[in-house]
Amino acid sequence: MAILEARELTRLFGGLAAVNRVDLTVDKGEIVGLIGPNGAGKTTCFNLLTGFLRPTRGSIIFDGQDITGLRPHQIAARGLVRTFQLTTLFQEMTALENVLLGLHLHSGKGPRQVLFSRRDFPADEIARGRDVLEFTGLASHADQLTRNLPHGHQRVLGIAMALAAQPRLLLLDEPVTGMNLDESGRVMDLVRTIRSRGTTILLVEHNMKAVMGTCERIVVLNFGQKLTEGTPSQVSTSPAVIQAYLGTGIDHA
Repeated sequence: MAILEARELTRLFGGLAAVNRVDLTVDKGEIVGLIGPNGAGKTTCFNLLTGFLRPTRGSIIFDGQDITGLRPHQIAARGLVRTFQLTTLFQEMTALENVLLGLHLHSGKGPRQVLFSRRDFPADEIARGRDVLEFTGLASHADQLTRNLPHGHQRVLGIAMALAAQPRLLLLDEPVTGMNLDESGRVMDLVRTIRSRGTTILLVEHNMKAVMGTCERIVVLNFGQKLTEGTPSQVSTSPAVIQAYLGTGIDHA
């Protein structure tokens, strides 16, 4: 059963189609990859699905409800939550305080209230925030300032903030950017664990080994259009996909 359906999704910028008539379906319980060369429209597609951009044309159905044109906080409150390509963290706050900020969608507080009264969190929120940090492997860094965390830990903290909002569908935008092989492996293990606990995953990632080793289905964009979709094996051997990646092919070993 589909949790997300985008039909004829289109976004024009001054007459140029950044995303052009893209159909995208994500079923409950899947891990789906959205890949493509630089400029293919992946992040624009994420921005459309999560309300940071309004579609020029097309519709977005989430869990049976039309969310086309809703604002980001309205979409997130329904359970469709994203991370960002660039780490969007509050560097002068602790790891725990960043996660508590992610709770605002369900806590009754707005982001401004959380920022300006960050030392006055209810005990249940603090406990929940610590649970999220424990789950993501960051419990020992709960009281450390975010700016002092290594890059890989900051990327995981971005995921923890999104998890705090209790997503039913989690959109991950390049979760292993800048990580070494061991770090990226641990993050993709975390992604699989998140799915095993009932959260559907749609991810954009340039690390093809991570994508091919984790996703059950992959959608390929090129020049704003859907080029193809299929299993990792089907996609990695597709002549059209290989050509789109300038003949380099896709290594999924």
